[in-house]
Amino acid sequence: MLLPASYREALYEPLIREAEVRYRLPPGLMQALVWAESRFNPMAISPAGAAGLAQLMPATARELGVRNRHDPRQNIDGGARYLRQMLDRFGEVHLALAAYNAGPGAVARAGGIPRNRETPAYVRSVLQRWMAYRPS
Repeated sequence: MLLPASYREALYEPLIREAEVRYRLPPGLMQALVWAESRFNPMAISPAGAAGLAQLMPATARELGVRNRHDPRQNIDGGARYLRQMLDRFGEVHLALAAYNAGPGAVARAGGIPRNRETPAYVRSVLQRWMAYRPS
């Protein structure tokens, strides 16, 4: 049985906050990303094969040392570390989010947010949710 999203969010928020601090992420950004990726469902699996709260692809998870993508702690840590890598590489939140979604190669080739069906909407969704999560 899947618990309500609000309960799952409250359950995983401490792990998310811890990862935001560890990887020096803007407060609330990782929480907004997890909402967009899985609605806080640790068992979520995408049609493309991404899994867990932060929807890590198998190859990305291996590179990050995540052994169990459905383990909330491992998945959140790996997702936060990957988001930090994308922020370091691209320097701006909207580009880092685009790279998280479409891959860094796609962002580099496009010279910005790729103009596909998914990525612009994904970036908008995470940024809007982030505004709600950011501390005042």
